[in-house]
Amino acid sequence: MTERDKTLVLNPAWDAAGLITGIVTDVTSGELLMVAHLNAEALALTQSTGIAHFWSRSRSRIWKKGEESGNVMRVRDLRIDCDQDALWIIVEPAGPACHTGERSCFFRRVEGSTLIV
Repeated sequence: MTERDKTLVLNPAWDAAGLITGIVTDVTSGELLMVAHLNAEALALTQSTGIAHFWSRSRSRIWKKGEESGNVMRVRDLRIDCDQDALWIIVEPAGPACHTGERSCFFRRVEGSTLIV
């Protein structure tokens, strides 16, 4: 256990690429909407604007969720996990989270898996 694990001070544990994982859920339903990554700038923009911002690994740039679609995500709460390498972003979405138009990026079920129900 490190000091980072015990403190209430935000001190993200950035990975080698300078990123942390962001897990995004709907404030009303609790539904998992998407998983994305944030660098320090994306986190700062998210905190200062109240709108979810991420680091696009495919575009190598910051992107505001909904900048093209209009489906912005208004942040209602931010929570960092115990070792500060993952951020839980609780949002009020203005539309679908997925670029495909689906409400959640997790709309596909993996078929053929052994599931315990």
